[in-house]
Amino acid sequence: MTDLSAALQNTPRPQNASALKNTPTPQNASALQNTPVPHSARALQNTPALQSVLTPQTTADTPPLQRQAPLRKFWFDDVPPRDSIAAERRYRQERLAVAFRLFARYGFDQGLAGHITARDPEWPDHFWVNPFGKHFSRIRVSDLLLVNAQGEIVIGEGPVNQAAFAIHAAIHEARPDVIAAAHTHSLYGKAWSTLGRTLDPLTQDSCAFYQDHTLFDDFRGVVLDTDEGARIAAALGERKAVILKNHGILTAGPSVEAAAWWYIALDNACHAQLLAEAAGTPQTIPHDVAALTHEQVGRAGGALFAFQSLLEGLVEAEPDVLT
Repeated sequence: MTDLSAALQNTPRPQNASALKNTPTPQNASALQNTPVPHSARALQNTPALQSVLTPQTTADTPPLQRQAPLRKFWFDDVPPRDSIAAERRYRQERLAVAFRLFARYGFDQGLAGHITARDPEWPDHFWVNPFGKHFSRIRVSDLLLVNAQGEIVIGEGPVNQAAFAIHAAIHEARPDVIAAAHTHSLYGKAWSTLGRTLDPLTQDSCAFYQDHTLFDDFRGVVLDTDEGARIAAALGERKAVILKNHGILTAGPSVEAAAWWYIALDNACHAQLLAEAAGTPQTIPHDVAALTHEQVGRAGGALFAFQSLLEGLVEAEPDVLT
């Protein structure tokens, strides 16, 4: 044994080490062991919600779960047609008012700009539109204006946005199949419009507009003349959307639901491509796949039900929209 080992064996233990072994358990530790469950925790244990999770809800009298006959259903039931002109008018008005509230939620409410129109079912050359200057978030069915082909208000107090008349009257005249059209100065649609080109098929969602939107590249200031509205309608053609260079985006559809949802989706597609191009070089979807995807996700029926899912929550939260 070396002198160092012997020295280590004979080294007395420090007093504090011995004291540490004999140190009694602190009072607060003992108290902690005996601390009763807080009242709030006991209350939580007794809540019906927690008890429903902890306690099975079946009893001896609970009938066994019965399966229904197998049903293959991958789509929604058709929306039944309205049984009168008055009912169809009210249907369109309600969805038009809801569309404005939704646009406000999405931030499509820049200043005084923006309008959505719905063709009247009795007078096809008349359309319902928002009153100029009333914020989208406050529009109700009773606020809507009915405007004729000359831009005159025949129901409601007004005023009417002159650009709304100039653009939408031309579209409704050129496209008898169009029930509704939407245009605002939404941020991403406006930003994308400055690039002067149509969108690429970058995502499944953007394929809804593949070869189904176009570019109007003749910006001449605020659209106040019906001649310019006619040129926008001509550029739109038979498509569902048009990018107005240095201005924004516009959608048109066979229902209020389709026009409104396609507007939301188009602004989203603009946003996605702006982000993708800022991050690098996006990889486009091949033509044949993009064309197939367009047929799958670009139909008006899908747009209707996408809009309907938003309508239900908004009406529940803001029932005054229907007044």
